[in-house]
Amino acid sequence: MKKSPSITVIILNYNAGKILLDCVSSVLKSDYDNFEVMVVDNNSKDQSHKDCKKKFPQINLIENNENFGYCEGNNIGIRNTVSEFVVILNPDTIVESTWLKGFIDSYKQFGEGLYQPKFLSIDNKKILGSTGNKIQLFGFGYARGLYVPDEGQYDKPEEINYASGTCLFTSMKVMQKIGMFDSFIFAYHDDLDLGWRASQIGIKSWYNPKSIVYHHLEGYSFKWSKLKFFLIERNRHYCLLTHYSRTTFYKMFPSLVLVQIAIFIFYLKKGMASSIFKVFFDIIKNRKKIQQKYNEIQNNRKISDKEIIINFKDEIFVPENISTKKVNTIFNRFIGTLSRMTRKII
Repeated sequence: MKKSPSITVIILNYNAGKILLDCVSSVLKSDYDNFEVMVVDNNSKDQSHKDCKKKFPQINLIENNENFGYCEGNNIGIRNTVSEFVVILNPDTIVESTWLKGFIDSYKQFGEGLYQPKFLSIDNKKILGSTGNKIQLFGFGYARGLYVPDEGQYDKPEEINYASGTCLFTSMKVMQKIGMFDSFIFAYHDDLDLGWRASQIGIKSWYNPKSIVYHHLEGYSFKWSKLKFFLIERNRHYCLLTHYSRTTFYKMFPSLVLVQIAIFIFYLKKGMASSIFKVFFDIIKNRKKIQQKYNEIQNNRKISDKEIIINFKDEIFVPENISTKKVNTIFNRFIGTLSRMTRKII
């Protein structure tokens, strides 16, 4: 009997502790006949990777000698993959046994693309984590359905702006066409960048409700901190500067300045204003690298900005553990109006 297509599940670890073992245990119970588990460790100090290898000797363990971040850490796993398909999976997850079959079925249905599952909360399996990620016109990314009760309203597969890096499925051929993760980004907006680049060469992203993955919604690493705020905002600007054509960017520039003033006020209230100054210093410092990436993306693209932003959103979702409902409402009125006005001049 012919085997199913081969899949490598890459789990990037950095001091994940027991949750890594729980994740690997669930993956190994997958109802699929042709897969391997690869744990890539980013120089963890808690020995979780060694404990995992000891408990599950069948896994393939790669030990990095430093923390390369989400992007390059996963790229190392991808380069060592010989399977036809690959899954990027965070260790703070538990998977349903049929998840891999669900991905393969969706790939057969929709073809080349980036796929994400339906995410549900590990703590409350009736609460959604993500049913597809969205990109706002000014480069913000957010998860659709986050903290919303699962009532079957997102049980149909559909095209999305980008697939979540918490669990991302695709073929090695697609990953090679897109160019893997951008190591400069390090962490955060990595999946947004990948999905945006994919869309520019005609590769779509898909939400696949047939695959179920349970996720610790608050994440296990990089809790809300100055570093996390810095990476999110730095990488948003990086994507704006590399993905939009210069013509589009200059048309948007006045709106982007207004957005940045609002962001600065938000960071100031959070006591993280210094992160904004670090963002612009870092962008200036890396301007040559940004120009090089811009040239690469623009030379490879097949789809125009106008075609891509049709599917971008005007508002965003900000969790209430970051900002209050009142502030979110005011900010969305402002950014939504500005976004709709900006679309008319692009």
